[in-house]
Amino acid sequence: MKTIEVSKLKTAEIFPSMAEISARLDEFGEGHAIDAVNWKEFSYKPDVRFNIAWGEHEIYIKYYVRESNVKAEKSKTNEMVCEDSCVEFFVSPADDGLYYNLEFNPIGTALMGSGHGRHDSARADAGIVDGIRRLTSMGNEPFGERTGDMRWSITLAIPLKTFFHHETGNLKGKSFRANFYKCGDKLSNPHFVTWNPVGTERPDYHRPEHFGILKFV
Repeated sequence: MKTIEVSKLKTAEIFPSMAEISARLDEFGEGHAIDAVNWKEFSYKPDVRFNIAWGEHEIYIKYYVRESNVKAEKSKTNEMVCEDSCVEFFVSPADDGLYYNLEFNPIGTALMGSGHGRHDSARADAGIVDGIRRLTSMGNEPFGERTGDMRWSITLAIPLKTFFHHETGNLKGKSFRANFYKCGDKLSNPHFVTWNPVGTERPDYHRPEHFGILKFV
């Protein structure tokens, strides 16, 4: 099981600008690889990494993606962005089995759900999802599939209140279970890669028993 020690991002402002967050996360270096190919029938592996930090009121994540095909057709909150190029953050703040799935395409369109597994996962209210701040390198206009040496990034500032089933409080010293994913269910080159390996027969990200650990230091 993989573990990350997540540092606090020291900033002058309580809610720093997205440009500052993006630049500061770049300073963390090449980041953590999302490179586990768990299902041999989906062998394509894009180059995907991420950096993560925390603040008083938000968790900050930046994904760096290089892939052969990119698509961002979904433009409305809680549409199936997993059918586009998609990065995902699944996180469980407590030992109660309840997790949140946060999914984003290259133009920042987001889907969010919560539950104990695929069987009871329910969409979050759009107002909660829309509170997640986003900065993308590909703008915010939808586009069809593009092919080539495609590179993009997305920076996220996720308010702690996004985890509306839990009272997280100050993160220092706490541990969350989590996993990070990259997928493209309906790309010409479909793929399903993960940070912490997932030991299921078929692609399934809704498996908290395969989450790794985030330690907030």
